Amino acid sequence: MKQFFLTLLITSCIACNQQQSDKTQALQSKIDSLQSQLNDSYKPGFGEFMSSIQVHHAKLWFAGINQNWELAGFEINEIKESLDDIKKYCTDRPETQSVHMIDEPLENITNAIQKKNETDLKSNYTILTNTCNNCHQETQHAFNVITIPATPPFTNQVFKLKDEK
Repeated sequence: MKQFFLTLLITSCIACNQQQSDKTQALQSKIDSLQSQLNDSYKPGFGEFMSSIQVHHAKLWFAGINQNWELAGFEINEIKESLDDIKKYCTDRPETQSVHMIDEPLENITNAIQKKNETDLKSNYTILTNTCNNCHQETQHAFNVITIPATPPFTNQVFKLKDEK
């Protein structure tokens, strides 16, 4: 009788172990499949983020010189969000280590926007633009020179608000 129960116990353990192994293999297969899908998913590159920042940089200028402070605040936040995304999604790029140099100029412009001070915005915008170019030089992208824009990047957007009464 002891022999029967011992045999039954051993058989049960082996069966449970086999079921656990099958479950583990099935889970690992799902993990591998999900990792493959993740690896193949679209991830914006550093250049896409920088192009977005360049557009928001230009729009920030026209919003600021037209004293459209709400739009200027929106644009500065879009730049900050793009920089945060670079830090999150482009960790493999050495340039990512240099984007912090733009933090202080962005905060100075944010303060100018909050004060609705066009003079401060213009001077800090110049500093921001120069900082962008300094970063480009530091990261071997000196061929990419940013300037204060002369014309709006889009012809289908109004930057100057109508006078409110």
